[in-house]
Amino acid sequence: MKRITRPTGNRRHAFLGALVLLVVTTSSVAAADGGTGPLGLTTEAETNTAASRIGALFGPGGALEGGHFCTASVVHSKAHSLIVTAAHCLTTGTIWFAPGYRDGKAPYGLWKITKTYVGDGWSGDQDEDSDVAFATVETIGGVDVEDIVGSNRFVTGRRTGATAVTVTGYPDSRETPITCVNKPTVHSATQQRIECPGFSGGTSGSPWVNGDGEVVGVLGGHEQGGTTPDVSYSVVLRDEAANLYRTASGM
Repeated sequence: MKRITRPTGNRRHAFLGALVLLVVTTSSVAAADGGTGPLGLTTEAETNTAASRIGALFGPGGALEGGHFCTASVVHSKAHSLIVTAAHCLTTGTIWFAPGYRDGKAPYGLWKITKTYVGDGWSGDQDEDSDVAFATVETIGGVDVEDIVGSNRFVTGRRTGATAVTVTGYPDSRETPITCVNKPTVHSATQQRIECPGFSGGTSGSPWVNGDGEVVGVLGGHEQGGTTPDVSYSVVLRDEAANLYRTASGM
């Protein structure tokens, strides 16, 4: 389990403001639904529309130099202001979201979280099978985050491994995101796993996005951390996650 170290600081970044991991696993090189090319190969994420919807979470004060501790991504909602992450990332205190964060810069603004949504299973016993959560972020100048970077759809009930997914996140030791494509497999009745090396501390909350732009997993869950050196985990998104999303999204 990754223990979260919260950053400190008091400077807020303005609103508008190569090293590549070549870790080859035993996975075959093949075309995949939801992505093409090498499966299980972790590389630095490109700067593009899809990556701009994924960002790093920062602690009180919103000081970018203070360090990021988790990952989150924008999902569609009625108010255009919703992000999804792991429940264990939403600790007490002010949290800021920087979509598309790279090298100390927040090109799409720094957004303060205004409300969090966690399931009963997590708020009661921190059940690893409930380690998924949502949060709304502030409106800045009458503009919402989804209006700036777009969003992915949050869906539940997808069969584990039905297609390959792309996992993108921010290790707390790096200032650029990493990404990996592979097919998830069943870990248990309530947990799914994916072989993607290098997703270390800070990548909790990383979205698992299929080829249809649907978030079908969120890195976290297993032992309340969700990652080992070579394998990452997600809660299987079912009824609890669906109900939580409906409440948070207003849809």
